[in-house]
Amino acid sequence: MTAGYNTSTAEDKKTLVLTEKPYQLVVWNDEVNTFEWVIETLEEVCGHSHEQAEQCAYIIHFKGKYAVKQGEYDELKPQCDAITERGIGATIEVMVD
Repeated sequence: MTAGYNTSTAEDKKTLVLTEKPYQLVVWNDEVNTFEWVIETLEEVCGHSHEQAEQCAYIIHFKGKYAVKQGEYDELKPQCDAITERGIGATIEVMVD
C-alpha cells in the first residue's frame, strides 16, 4: 500500500511541476535583426542580465529559436507583444514534457 501511495505522490508532484509554468516565450532567429538589438530587447523586455541575454541570442542564432522565459500565459503575452513590436519573431508555446 505504501508503494502505491509513493507512486501517486510522485505523479502528483510531476503534475504540479508541469502546470506551475505551462508556457514558454520562444524567440525566433531571422536574418534581419542584429545580435545587439536582440540582446537589448531581452534585457529591456524580459529583464535578463546582459550575460543572460547574450547567451540567449547566441542560442537563438545557432538553434533557430530558444525559449527565453517560462511562465503563465498572462505574464508572457505582453512580453511577446513587446518583442514582436520591435520586429523580432516571438511566440508563446505550451510546454511539453
